[in-house]
Amino acid sequence: MDTIADLRQFGGADVYLRSCPSRGVLDVIGSKWTVLIVPALIDRPLRFGELRRRLDGITQKSLTQALRQLERDGFVSRTQYPTIPPRVDYALTPLGHRVAGLLGSIRDWAQDNLVDVLTARADYDSRSAELPEQQRGHGEAP
Repeated sequence: MDTIADLRQFGGADVYLRSCPSRGVLDVIGSKWTVLIVPALIDRPLRFGELRRRLDGITQKSLTQALRQLERDGFVSRTQYPTIPPRVDYALTPLGHRVAGLLGSIRDWAQDNLVDVLTARADYDSRSAELPEQQRGHGEAP
């Protein structure tokens, strides 16, 4: 089955089909940098340098790639002004604003539940360290 036939058969996009293009959209909105960039732009457009300072740890290359992808997918607009030095602003499009709340909620959830996640990791790691090597294989419960 090709993608078009799959979409028609299911009345639209079906992310559970490997050929569905919505998986590519999920890849973009599930990216660590997208989850941080889009909500950072919710209040106002930002310049590249402002975004880079706001996203501590992002490289110039990663920010450039993420912004290009977000612009390509219609989440972010890029406006270049004819000044010296050139000024470029990045802003959310209407589509970007529609996903910003969702991504902001994911970011907030990660912050609000950090202690529980770190505790679960530490518990898992301590249990895993106690298991003999042969019991650490794939598919076996720790």
